[in-house]
Amino acid sequence: MRSKLLWTVLLAVLSAGLIQAQYPRPTLTQGVGIDQKLSSQVPLDLTFHDELGHSVALRKYFGDKPVILSMVYFTCPSLCPMSLHETVTQLGRVSLEPDRDYHVVVVSFNPADTPEAAAQAKAKYKIQFGNRPGFDEGWHFLTGGEANIKRITDAIGFRYRWDEKTRQFVHAGGIMVATPDGKMSRYFYGIDYAPADLRMALVEASQHKIGSPVDYVLLFCFHYDWAQGRYTLTIINVLKVAAALTVVLLAGLIFLLMRSDKNKKPIKTWKEAPHAR
Repeated sequence: MRSKLLWTVLLAVLSAGLIQAQYPRPTLTQGVGIDQKLSSQVPLDLTFHDELGHSVALRKYFGDKPVILSMVYFTCPSLCPMSLHETVTQLGRVSLEPDRDYHVVVVSFNPADTPEAAAQAKAKYKIQFGNRPGFDEGWHFLTGGEANIKRITDAIGFRYRWDEKTRQFVHAGGIMVATPDGKMSRYFYGIDYAPADLRMALVEASQHKIGSPVDYVLLFCFHYDWAQGRYTLTIINVLKVAAALTVVLLAGLIFLLMRSDKNKKPIKTWKEAPHAR
């Protein structure tokens, strides 16, 4: 009975592997991702426009506090709003206050985005932050030209591409933490940022500490192609992660069952046959 169960679990593991194989990384995402460029210097001389339309240099937001960098574009249909919402929500649960303890710099990598769009985004996420102190002075939504966008994305390892067919950007989700002097200190991937991890990253960055490389799970932003019936890239990656976790969990279950089966084998003891007496 137990061996049948083990074979069933083994087949489930193989099936999970096949599920994962069915969803390889699409060619559309080639050249897209977030590289961990720890200790890389943010080019603080770059100028952008803030949400009021004023020309500002990045160095304005650095100097004495750590900075969270978020690369988005304001007309993104899915992943960018999710990432910003998660950032706002989880920072709201951290016992640190924007402007007093850290800054958040949201930079649009779409050169077509305008200060007006940045102002609308800031107003929206201020409400989500609960109108707590420090948001106006501590959160900054920037837009800029293509050349400066390329310089900052290259420096921090943010790789994305424009898809002409759908007129959308293909990009990965995540945020980064930089030290007060603009050195890359920590990377967070996807859209799940635990408050305790964010707080620790900010505290360490404030002390100019550089984190070690971390494992990552990338989420990609794209759309559902109704003509071809393809799922969004985000869904595909979620399925891949789920399949990988299934393989790990089932492999662990097989190990535990085999170990339990081995431990429960009856111990045979020698007994003298009656006729031998």
